[in-house]
Amino acid sequence: MIREVEHRADPNPQAIVFCVWSDQELPLSLPVEAADAAKRPEFLARRGQVVEAFPSSGPRTIILGLGDAKSASVETVRKAGLKLAQHLSNCSIGTVHIAVDSHADSFEFGSAMGVALQGSTFNVRQFPGARTEDQSSITLGVVGLSESFDKGLKHGLGLGSCVNFTKSLVNTPPNIATPLWMAEQAKNLAKQYPGLEVRVIQGDELEKENLIGHINVGKASSNPPCMIRLAWNPAQSNEKPVVLLGKTVTYDTGGLSIKGKTGMPGMKYDKSGGCAVLGAMMAVASVVKPQFPVVGLLVAAENCIDAVAYRPDDIITYRNGVTVEVTNTDAEGRLVLADGLCWACDVENPACILDIATLTGGIVTALGSEFGGLFCEDSALMDEVKEAGKASGEEVWLMPVNDGYRDMMRGGPADLVNSVVGGKAHPCQGAAFLSCFCKPEVPYAHIDMAGMSHAPSDEVSVSGPSGWGVRLFTQFIMTRGQ
Repeated sequence: MIREVEHRADPNPQAIVFCVWSDQELPLSLPVEAADAAKRPEFLARRGQVVEAFPSSGPRTIILGLGDAKSASVETVRKAGLKLAQHLSNCSIGTVHIAVDSHADSFEFGSAMGVALQGSTFNVRQFPGARTEDQSSITLGVVGLSESFDKGLKHGLGLGSCVNFTKSLVNTPPNIATPLWMAEQAKNLAKQYPGLEVRVIQGDELEKENLIGHINVGKASSNPPCMIRLAWNPAQSNEKPVVLLGKTVTYDTGGLSIKGKTGMPGMKYDKSGGCAVLGAMMAVASVVKPQFPVVGLLVAAENCIDAVAYRPDDIITYRNGVTVEVTNTDAEGRLVLADGLCWACDVENPACILDIATLTGGIVTALGSEFGGLFCEDSALMDEVKEAGKASGEEVWLMPVNDGYRDMMRGGPADLVNSVVGGKAHPCQGAAFLSCFCKPEVPYAHIDMAGMSHAPSDEVSVSGPSGWGVRLFTQFIMTRGQ
């Protein structure tokens, strides 16, 4: 297996990789033996298809199919890159050069390849024990043979490390990954990367700041809640910050509205939004380094059951004065996110707020695992997020949110209820509820990533955390900085 990928040139690489398209002529630079191999009838240059040749002079040659150039995207290259990584690992190849033709000679395609190669090093078996066999591993050195692709490749390798970091956080079980453990990971990032500052709001300070959602959702757990603030503050910047807000429910039993026995396994993934924010902040500090401030907020709590647990029928009052009747303690994510939105508007003076959350099962029904659900009433911000999704390969699909959905959330004794019985338009309900905690003048987008938090097994990887959201947010920050 590949342990790590480095951007490292070698004058005598073990292999040269040529990327070819199914609807394009073969590169003229291909060695004769490699061109003959690429013309074999079984090689159709489908995405991820590999054929090899061993020229009489020069290194081993690997031809990697990318599919049809007319429908090419960064995801085309990324998925082909995963297959390439698998092949390199199987052959124990430690150094490669990558050659591309004009259709893939770009920063974006190089970045996609780098993300794939680095992403392939993540091992879902994060906690090996006595029954796990040792595996031999190599460090892969790789460079691109064109300038723009190589710059993107280097960027993608760094970004891939941030995605892997996020995967490792998501994959960590709830007996380890508590809210305060998540805070420690943020502190470690701040120590590692100059320019990052961290603050953890917990205990009595939650009361002082009136972070009522954290207090109620987390009070039945022996693992206390906290809000984690990780900020990138470039020198001499007077710009308003971009705020990234992530739901970080480290485990969700459903509370008194308890989940069934089949509903709880996998609830470690309910912290995926917050983990994506941490991964994006790592990318901000290590890869992008924008000249404007970025704030990451993780609203962290564990939703458990105890004599002091919050109940259906409870009414809570938020720091912006909005009152909420709890009708379902399993709709807890929006209660802690509401705190984050109030805080961001009151304290951060944001240029915009993007939240990301595994919020509703309804978005999985609507969109499956192909798109994240985007809810946004600001047209300029909506376009920015959609373009960032397309450019990063982590695409979003626009869903509706308006006053009609906000009317659905109106309460009886309180301003709002946190959930409406019947489940009609649940993702839209959640987005409408959250919008009531963001000031109207602040551009705001909500991303429901419930269908994207973990990926099923396929031909190149086993089932596990996806790290989704890191590439999307990083691209959003990069584009803002241009």
